[in-house]
Amino acid sequence: MLDLTYTEPEPKIIAGAKQDWELVIGLEVHAQVASRAKLFSGASTEFGAEPNSNVAFVDAAMPGMLPVINEFCVAQAVRTGLGLKAEINLVSAFDRKNYFYPDLPQGYQISQLYHPLVGEGEVLVDMGPGVARKVRIERIHMEQDAGKSIHDMDPTMSFVDLNRTGIALMEIVSRPDIRGPEEAAAYVAKLRQIMRYLGTCDGNMQSGNLRADVNVSVCRPGDYEKYQETQDFSHLGTRCEIKNMNSMRFIQQAIEYEARRQIAIIEDGGAVVQETRLYDPDKGETRSMRSKEEAHDYRYFPCPDLLPLEIEQAWVDDIAASLPELPDEKKARFVTDFGITEYDAGVLTAEPANAAFFEAVAGGRDGKQAANWVINELFGRLNKEDLGIEESPVSAAQLGGILDLIAKGDISGKIAKELFEIVWAEGGDPAEIVEARGMKQVTDTGAIEAAVDKIIAENPAQVEKAQTNPKLAGWFVGQVMKATGGKANPKAVNEIVAAKLGL
Repeated sequence: MLDLTYTEPEPKIIAGAKQDWELVIGLEVHAQVASRAKLFSGASTEFGAEPNSNVAFVDAAMPGMLPVINEFCVAQAVRTGLGLKAEINLVSAFDRKNYFYPDLPQGYQISQLYHPLVGEGEVLVDMGPGVARKVRIERIHMEQDAGKSIHDMDPTMSFVDLNRTGIALMEIVSRPDIRGPEEAAAYVAKLRQIMRYLGTCDGNMQSGNLRADVNVSVCRPGDYEKYQETQDFSHLGTRCEIKNMNSMRFIQQAIEYEARRQIAIIEDGGAVVQETRLYDPDKGETRSMRSKEEAHDYRYFPCPDLLPLEIEQAWVDDIAASLPELPDEKKARFVTDFGITEYDAGVLTAEPANAAFFEAVAGGRDGKQAANWVINELFGRLNKEDLGIEESPVSAAQLGGILDLIAKGDISGKIAKELFEIVWAEGGDPAEIVEARGMKQVTDTGAIEAAVDKIIAENPAQVEKAQTNPKLAGWFVGQVMKATGGKANPKAVNEIVAAKLGL
């Protein structure tokens, strides 16, 4: 937990035609386990392979084929649960969830309803400096993914690609603790960040490796507090589920639309129907997909092909001992160790690779200066060039070398930016570049004094103005810097100009 002071954000109020309403949101996040093999077979999980090329007999539901659980996938789910401060159930079991879909060859999905692998946990969702909300995790259960139906390759036929069939998923189910669209997106982003730190899911939403089903309902102000006191869900209103959201922006847009749709129905005297809906980003609206199924609709029963899953506490402890430093702890340490702001620490720890880069630059140096250069100069340039930190032409060692030259007084901040551009374009050792190209700033006070004397002698009228208005002394500083090609030490120039002008 962050060693910082936080306050709870206010719930989002949506104004209706007749009264105000509050939002209640719960999410079911489907995260693909980072594994080279599927949950119950040895077939590859490689993305982008030829259709139906990563399919084992058990994935295709060939007669007589039995599932064999992938221990690594189970370890990854346990690792995720520990990262979310959740309870790990030493005994869990798999169930069959029965439904028909063209890309589900078995006619059922192997999942966990009654005895999930991971129990209750929590996530601290950052909503801005000093503002956070704790979202409770109800459970994490493991299940196999379905395949993919393709409808745009032929005007009369649909095709099925079973490459995704059987890939291990972790379904992370939250309590209805989320109170606004921005908070929902921030919650998914925080889950993604934690799993990327843990190495349990790559979080690639464009590839479908992380997607969310969003449950939305509206209630009158004060009803949510009644639910918290009684745990009676009737206080929260009828919920609708928006399926398969794979964009933070679309999650927010879908929630906003769905909330207003439900409010309009209720205020017109109607009743919200519990159903599953899809979001159309082109039209900016949700539309009905099917009536919402309950657990009994799927005819769940224990999977006869798999024994209950029993794991040992010692195994869980070994996984816990191998956990990396997680985002909240790293963020707090950066604030403490490097003296940077909570906001900057949040930017620097957003991705594991970014945090590692910054720490390499900041080690033994001025933390605030390092953060400024990494965030503004490096990240700014990477964003402009659409590059990731792994593709940066400037290494941590090179950027650290530039900061060392500033600290020693060999170059000014202005020269440092010119040097950064040279290293970005050409590479090389910053110290050698400065030496070879004569970029060292002038620190010889005698040379600087001579330049100041010359400019003062040539501009007597400007001297009188500066002595009347000391702010005009900056003009002399600028002229000296220009005369020395920007190489004069700015601090020394300011001091000498002030002394010569008697300011």
